[in-house]
Amino acid sequence: MKPAEAYILKQAEPFRSILLHLQMLIEHTFTEAELKYKWRIPCYYFDKRPICYLNQSKDYVDVGFWHSAHLTQYTEYMVSENRKVVRSMRYKTLDAIDDDLFIAILKEVEKHKNKSFLK
Repeated sequence: MKPAEAYILKQAEPFRSILLHLQMLIEHTFTEAELKYKWRIPCYYFDKRPICYLNQSKDYVDVGFWHSAHLTQYTEYMVSENRKVVRSMRYKTLDAIDDDLFIAILKEVEKHKNKSFLK
């Protein structure tokens, strides 16, 4: 088993279910994305460029987007918490995931995949 998959499967509930659902949404939206294990967390890449990461932290799952500086839509749903580059979506329950919104954010991120993280 790959380390990124092991990370997801070793999480306690409800985080395991949240991570598995997000993984399914990402891989359904980005069939060419590759799941890697970087910085001790699962990260999705297009070629050599990171798209997003999945991290179980405290009492939520954090989905961080590196290209968030370029995003103009859906930013009101994202958290930055004093981070200069990354904004993220946070989920405490599986029911909190709005599939349509999450996929829309992924598609917005895809438009900027070849740009620098910073504007």
